[in-house]
Amino acid sequence: MKCKKCEKPATFHITEITSGKPAELHLCEDCARDYLTQPDPETPPTGSGLAGALAQQMALGQTTEELDKLNQQSCPVCGITFYEFRNQGRLGCPHDYVVFWNELEPLILNIHGETKHVGKTPRRSPVDSDQRTKLIQLRREMKEAINDEDYERASEIRDKIRQIETQASPSE
Repeated sequence: MKCKKCEKPATFHITEITSGKPAELHLCEDCARDYLTQPDPETPPTGSGLAGALAQQMALGQTTEELDKLNQQSCPVCGITFYEFRNQGRLGCPHDYVVFWNELEPLILNIHGETKHVGKTPRRSPVDSDQRTKLIQLRREMKEAINDEDYERASEIRDKIRQIETQASPSE
């Protein structure tokens, strides 16, 4: 889909409700930034004169800084940035759901209506995904504890990992 204002690919899809009717806008990143930084005519000004203009400009600057910071955030496993995800529409690995959860949750909720899988799972899978995720997290924490030379904490985490693994393995 192309941007409504130029020929670039549309990466922002904005739905505005004006006088009770939804209106969709499909914009590229540059046009969306221009569109979103324009003052809303229905919103009353925050202050009068220079103080109000300065407060509004600081709020816009903060939003731009937050967007730039978010775009630079990357997954430590696969290295994909949030900017790449927004442009491609695809994540790089399952760990991206953890890294970008705050940004993905509203999107997933909007698309699927739920944020937790409620469908079928493979019967052969000995460990459910929650336990598998917990094991990955514990192993990472154990590695960090070893790097920090906190061996007591590392041994506690190792014991937790063993406990989860023995619960997950079938009795023979």
